[in-house]
Amino acid sequence: MRVPLSWLREYVDLPATETGRDVQAKLISAGLEVETVEQLGAGLTGPLVVGKVLTIEELTEFKKPIRFCTVDVGQANGTGEPQEIICGARNFAAGDKVVVALPGAVLPGDFRIAERKTYGRVSRGMICSGDELGMGDDGTHGIIVLPPELEIGIDATKLLELYDEVLDIAVTPDRGYCLSMRGVARETATAYGLPLRDPALLDVPAPNSYGYPVRITDPIGCDRFTARTVVGLEPEARSPIWLRRRLQKAGMRPISLAVDVTNYVMLELGQPLHAYDRSRLEGPIGVRRAEAGEKITTLDGTVRVLDAADLVITDNRGPIGIAGVMGGAHTEIADPETDPETGVVTGTAEVVIEAAHFDAISIARTARRHKLSSEASKRFERGVDPQAAAAAAQRCVDLLVLLAGGTAEAGVTEVSAPSAPRTITLPANHPDKVAGVDYGRETVVRRLQEVGCDVYGQDELVVTVPSWRPDLNEPNDLAEEVIRLEGYENLPSTLPKPPAGRGLTERQRVHRRVGRALAGAGYVEALNYPFIGEQALDHLGLDADDARRRLVKLVNPLSDEEPALRTTLLPGLLGALRRNDSRGSHDLALFETGLVFRPEGQPGVAVRLPVDRRPSDAEIAEVNAVLPAQPRHAAVVLAGAREQAGWWGKGHPSDWADAIEAGRTVAAEAGVELIISADQHAPWHPGRCAAFHVEVDGEKVLVGHAGELHPRVVKAFGLPARACAMEIDLDLLEKANEGPVKAPRISSFPVATQDVALVVAADVPAADVQAALSEGAGELLESVRLFDVYTGDQLGEGTKSLAYALKFRAEDRTLTVDEATAARDAAVALASERTGAVLRGA
Repeated sequence: MRVPLSWLREYVDLPATETGRDVQAKLISAGLEVETVEQLGAGLTGPLVVGKVLTIEELTEFKKPIRFCTVDVGQANGTGEPQEIICGARNFAAGDKVVVALPGAVLPGDFRIAERKTYGRVSRGMICSGDELGMGDDGTHGIIVLPPELEIGIDATKLLELYDEVLDIAVTPDRGYCLSMRGVARETATAYGLPLRDPALLDVPAPNSYGYPVRITDPIGCDRFTARTVVGLEPEARSPIWLRRRLQKAGMRPISLAVDVTNYVMLELGQPLHAYDRSRLEGPIGVRRAEAGEKITTLDGTVRVLDAADLVITDNRGPIGIAGVMGGAHTEIADPETDPETGVVTGTAEVVIEAAHFDAISIARTARRHKLSSEASKRFERGVDPQAAAAAAQRCVDLLVLLAGGTAEAGVTEVSAPSAPRTITLPANHPDKVAGVDYGRETVVRRLQEVGCDVYGQDELVVTVPSWRPDLNEPNDLAEEVIRLEGYENLPSTLPKPPAGRGLTERQRVHRRVGRALAGAGYVEALNYPFIGEQALDHLGLDADDARRRLVKLVNPLSDEEPALRTTLLPGLLGALRRNDSRGSHDLALFETGLVFRPEGQPGVAVRLPVDRRPSDAEIAEVNAVLPAQPRHAAVVLAGAREQAGWWGKGHPSDWADAIEAGRTVAAEAGVELIISADQHAPWHPGRCAAFHVEVDGEKVLVGHAGELHPRVVKAFGLPARACAMEIDLDLLEKANEGPVKAPRISSFPVATQDVALVVAADVPAADVQAALSEGAGELLESVRLFDVYTGDQLGEGTKSLAYALKFRAEDRTLTVDEATAARDAAVALASERTGAVLRGA
């Protein structure tokens, strides 16, 4: 919501010295998110005056149309002589009043105006458009043509209200009333302790039986509908400058007088309105649910197929508007047209004003269903004051009568469902308990009254909630109002006092160590949204029966394209990889740790936990029973160079081995050794994929995969070639941990190193050979490391040579050559028995 400070001052008598920054600080203290304060007219200096175009000479000898104009600016130029100006715009004629920047003026963007020779003439100034003055789009993209009655030579900066401050407020869903000047003014008046001039306090005539007929068949979707009629409008009437400027400052484009008035009142009071051309209506206005398959052409020219849950406005022909979202093209206000022969202007002369109150959830779902977010739907889905409809309609009628020469018909239609004020009972000391501050009853009552509540009672308060605050439903909501108005900054800062000897759990420590280890290995952490869509799973190439395709879908997702909770971390990381690669960062190594969500059994409905006490263990268990499993995973993705080339030598690109090493790094931080074997598992390349297993309670359990991604996956996600990835289950690693890591004993005796080169079949995993060597060597073996893999004609087809370095050491003596050799031979023998390995050269 953009709030011009000059407009805000009409409702609150702010001190003249208060700036936009001062008001911003006050509103932020009251709990509103004022993101910026825009200084309109910054860098703009005069002279900027109103001028009258006297003559226009068309210069046709140039590639584009150029006009040489003489403009009367009165005594503003010091001589009273007409000002000669070159201009390329064509939306004005001789006799029009325009805005002229005289030599010496500076326009936004440090554009200085001076006399200069151009197109063979001397131009002494500039005829200005709205964009050049920083006014925003007025729909014409041309020169500003002013009303003919304005005096020549007057200051245009004051006329056009070019100097102002605009507060840009990010309105949260529970503060829908602040999508209006009335709501922001109320908050400002409260913050400053000043009275409010409520623009909704108008004399409204009582409803009668001879207004425009309205029939509501869905009182739940529409509980209030006010209709007023204005006739005798002058089709040629234009919105005055002050009205157009306020709309522009608030971020809206002026269109026509009738539409501008409805938009102005919506910004002022927060009540969306719609104006129908009465000559285009057929029969009474109706409100009902749409019939499935019905169509309507909305004001944006789009033909939309309606859903049976959509609320629509109708006449005898069918739908004429999507309620609370957008009107239909068949009844829109007609643009004025001038008959070229007679000069008579024709257009809409009679309008029916609609001011209604619609169900917030229904409007929100319709807007999302049709991907049609409008200024009206933004307000209705956040909650509109139902009591403001009649006042908004009256305000609209008054402005049309004043500005367009219309006459308000006596008929007033108001259809409303019976309703009672909402009341909340709360102890007078409830805000004190919530905040931990002793406010006292008088402060609580005063603050609630400032919000607009009626408060009765002593120790037990009965609070009647104002109609414009649909977000106030419980005692805690009222407590929040008291606390925010008293100032969040005034709450005492107290740190919790945990029992001595406690800190992070082992699970938390593992997660932190994993993050630090991956960061130390050169990976950058990427935090992604935990949402996913079916398309991402299709891109991963998952089978139809893959467990990762069982999704937990959200009732109210942020995006229709990602309506479910993720079952794997890879789509989010791969998306981050693609974005960074597309922006020029080609050498990438990203990681993320986070929860994934795996539904188990039949879905259930969680109970609502109490907030006035700690839930019991049984209540917590009941909630946990219906929640999906939420294991924490760690994942990495790599692309480009893993090590850069330089003076130190050649670099090397990321490959599947780096992804596997990332898995080893994670497991090492959890105190677990991985069992690595070849595998085929989507989304990895079938020949470059490794499976990670660990032993949990004596059983071999799969905990993750790593390797190079399948080329089809790389293409589907738009990734760099040969991208790699790893994903591992941290919770299973934690289960495999056998307790605190035991520090190794360092022997003071020398190490004995024995190298062996074993020839095995090409499909035998090196990890299997290494495992056999480790077991066969016995207790004397300190470490075993693969340092070379060789394939070639000397070995024969279908075989490979694996060279290992075995280190032997005893804790109590120096090993003899015979002891080391015997241990090596035992290791080779077991490897030969299990994998068919043969000593190379034997």
